[in-house]
Amino acid sequence: MRRLAVFLSLLLAFGAQAADPVLRWAADPDSNAPFAFFDPSNKLTGFEYEIITAIARRMNRTPKFVQNDWDGLIPGLGRDLYDVVICGIEITPEKAGEVLFSNPYYVTFEQLVVRKGTPPITSLDELKGKQIGTLDQTAALDMLEKIPGVEAKTYDEEVNAYQDTANGRIFGVLLDYPIAKYYAAPNPNLQFTGPPFGQISYGIALRKGNTALQKEMNSALAEVIASGEMRDILSRWGLWTPLVAGALGQPEDPSLPDTEYKAFVAGHAEQATCWTRMQRYAGYWPLLLRAALLTLEVSIVGMILAVSVGFTLAIMRVFGPWPLRWLAMLYIEIIRGTPLLIQLYIIFYGLPAVGIKLSPFIAGVLGLGLNYAAYEAENYRAGLLAIPRGQMEAARALGMTHRQGLFHIVIPQSFRLVLPPVTNDFISLLKDSSLVSMVTLLDLTGAYNRIATQTFDYFGTGLLIAAIYLLIGLPFVRLARYTEEKLAVDQRKPGQKPGLFNLPKRRK
Repeated sequence: MRRLAVFLSLLLAFGAQAADPVLRWAADPDSNAPFAFFDPSNKLTGFEYEIITAIARRMNRTPKFVQNDWDGLIPGLGRDLYDVVICGIEITPEKAGEVLFSNPYYVTFEQLVVRKGTPPITSLDELKGKQIGTLDQTAALDMLEKIPGVEAKTYDEEVNAYQDTANGRIFGVLLDYPIAKYYAAPNPNLQFTGPPFGQISYGIALRKGNTALQKEMNSALAEVIASGEMRDILSRWGLWTPLVAGALGQPEDPSLPDTEYKAFVAGHAEQATCWTRMQRYAGYWPLLLRAALLTLEVSIVGMILAVSVGFTLAIMRVFGPWPLRWLAMLYIEIIRGTPLLIQLYIIFYGLPAVGIKLSPFIAGVLGLGLNYAAYEAENYRAGLLAIPRGQMEAARALGMTHRQGLFHIVIPQSFRLVLPPVTNDFISLLKDSSLVSMVTLLDLTGAYNRIATQTFDYFGTGLLIAAIYLLIGLPFVRLARYTEEKLAVDQRKPGQKPGLFNLPKRRK
């Protein structure tokens, strides 16, 4: 037995050593070429994807990707959702106060893009009185805000900014050179103008205080650079410039042809026919199916929570003693008076500050359920107050207690009255479930962003996602109508068929 125990302990120790630790890294892959993004085959790729893979290999770790929305990347570090973030995060004093940074792995500049044929711009001061597009939380936005008279317009997706420039809606776009090269340079309606503006460095963000991982990552990053692998990666993606070569102490000439950049441009230059688009949509069906099931699951569980909590709040407000009535009214007014998105952020990113860490699914369900509970409570309150007081008096006259009269007489009748608005609220909740993508869940709206930014087809993809939302909601609408018909009080005469034109005739 002793030998067996020793053998098992050695086996477990060997297994623990054989299994490499995981390096959890996060990025926002939606419209994020060439950083980290999903290609048309739904495969994760990009130069930052290759860099973090090379770093993890030298750290003897297995890289594990965690998707998050851009605005939630840095807060997600504090929640311990992942170990590092690599997503074109610019090293600035403001960000350095919130997180730790690795040594820079890429150095670049801001590139101004305008419509084809626009006179050259030599200074940002020439942009006074003009509307310039950019992204939020970027060095480009800081530069634009320091120039008096410039109207900086922020976008969620860089693709939309360049499209607005090509369509003449804004004067130009100021963004990082890699973004401009991939999304503006191939467009014949756009052109680069002006000198390189500023200088920015990208770093890998880590949780504050995690100096051990920072030191380990810097060591692995130095090996990737010294071995020439960094130069190979950036060369293939068409991003090797004299500026980054000087910053990393490498030769200026690219080491390999820019095959990845040319493949990206060629793939997006093809004019898709109706048939090829249908084939492309069919290739996304596994992603759409998972997103639809998640949307449906979050919506149903959230609505069950909303109905339960809302009914309790309505009972408290109508029949409870004054402290319960006051608490119910306070909850309803606070929840209805604040945005759902802010409530989701507080639940997911704020509660960990007090030691409460919820999974993305639980946080999404709680956010939707507790928000809609306030609206459901008002529906039920209206239904309860619509029942004549004589109904309860008749129940008491028959010997029922107040509780029996409430649950056997009043509530069943009020349920029939509130069924239409409750059904409407479920459809609204189904659409508002799109906000759960902000807490790392990939729902239908998240799938739409991924597909549209990969294919640049916002119209066709939008129609497809809208149709899926409609198909999900229709069965519940039909079920609600069927229930209404069963519970409705029949006002027809005996033998009269239902229909709008079979109403009883008015007497003269």
